[in-house]
Amino acid sequence: MSKRSSYVGSLSPEYAILGFLTQTPAHGYDLHQRLLAELGQVWHISQSQFYNLLKRLENQGDIIGALQEQPKRPNRRVFQLTDPGRARFENWMGTPTGSSVRAIRVEFITRLYFARLESPERAGRLIQVQMEETQRGLVQLCHKLDNIPDNQTFNRLGLELRVRQLSSVLEWLEYCKTKLIDT
Repeated sequence: MSKRSSYVGSLSPEYAILGFLTQTPAHGYDLHQRLLAELGQVWHISQSQFYNLLKRLENQGDIIGALQEQPKRPNRRVFQLTDPGRARFENWMGTPTGSSVRAIRVEFITRLYFARLESPERAGRLIQVQMEETQRGLVQLCHKLDNIPDNQTFNRLGLELRVRQLSSVLEWLEYCKTKLIDT
């Protein structure tokens, strides 16, 4: 039975683990090495933190582990995705990332990684949705900025930075499109 007692936001490498397990069962060490090799500039997580995430995912019912015997070596746990874990991952894949620069840096890139593994078309749709979401966020920030009095210098500077960051993100998303889709 699933134990979902604590909320884990989508800015967690749990979704990367679930994504890797959609492809094939694996043991914890291999999963951690894959995360480092393929998304190491996105997620920074120690091996002990990683094993804690595996334990939490198993307690929640998203993955299941089974001991695998190895001749002349210690047994290891091989994890595989459960149906609820697969549904959770697919739900996450279909949810747009907000217009936060940090969320785009970790969550969107992770989604894009798995979308691109599936197909260039899914990656293209994901990029398009993210561009629209980021544009909406940019419009909202510009509206807020327009309503801040000129004498509130630091409030204006803070919002102007966020506006420039999202503008840069939009340029970067265009770059992603040409790099991953239009080639």
